[in-house]
Amino acid sequence: MPSSEFAESWFFVPGKPRFKDYPSVLDDDKLPALETSLEEIGEYQRRLWANGRRALLLVIHGPDTSGKDSLIRTLATYADPAGFHAWSFGRPQGAEARHDFLWRVTPLLPGFGQMVAFNRSHHEAVIGERVWPVHAADSYNWPNRYRAIRDFEKHLVEEGTTLLKIWLNLSEDEHRRRLLKRLDKPRKRWKFDKSDIDGWERRQQYAAFAEEALAQTHTEEAPWFIVPGDSKPQARAIVSAIVAQQLKHLAPEYPKEDKAVLDAYRRLLAESGVK
Repeated sequence: MPSSEFAESWFFVPGKPRFKDYPSVLDDDKLPALETSLEEIGEYQRRLWANGRRALLLVIHGPDTSGKDSLIRTLATYADPAGFHAWSFGRPQGAEARHDFLWRVTPLLPGFGQMVAFNRSHHEAVIGERVWPVHAADSYNWPNRYRAIRDFEKHLVEEGTTLLKIWLNLSEDEHRRRLLKRLDKPRKRWKFDKSDIDGWERRQQYAAFAEEALAQTHTEEAPWFIVPGDSKPQARAIVSAIVAQQLKHLAPEYPKEDKAVLDAYRRLLAESGVK
């Protein structure tokens, strides 16, 4: 199970969750400073990349306007681009819709040494697709999809990929406020289309399916963290602290240097007259 001082006390999901039972704002003064966690992410992500033995997959979900994009941008502040990538998943279309639902995420999984962030993920196949089906509604077998996700994630963990799954818990009042704010900002208005109206009208249905999905796909190998999302700065600090601590666990040190190779370089440079 991912190791985090936050998991046991606040964000670890012990059973079937109801989002209203979890805070959307955290009242706690022990949260590490965001900048401290980001610097640690930068350092330990480089150690992960240097070792090349483990991988970290960060799955981020939440309702529209919950801050998924800005959270990923924040996490990337000090990350080495050679070992950090981010991918976003929308409604399956074209080839994605003609394959099994895990097909589109598989090529984008992190390789050993990499940290990858998914803005939405394979879990949309048991959340968003239940509200807005891609195929005929009676063609879905939801228990089979839940089982496939559990088996898929267990396989990833057993092969060396650690999963951190984050749900940004947004209150309805804050959700409404952010949508109104988007309407007031010209540079945000382009994000709106008819699906946003439908999404707001179906928000309770979406939340119910999301709660069921989290309960069905929460496992010891790949648990969910429900993070208070009403304050974006606070949510970023919380997730950054969780990620930093996990990276420390995965790659606490740089790989041991090869003394013979270093000595050979020194001799070569010395013979070339370089001091």
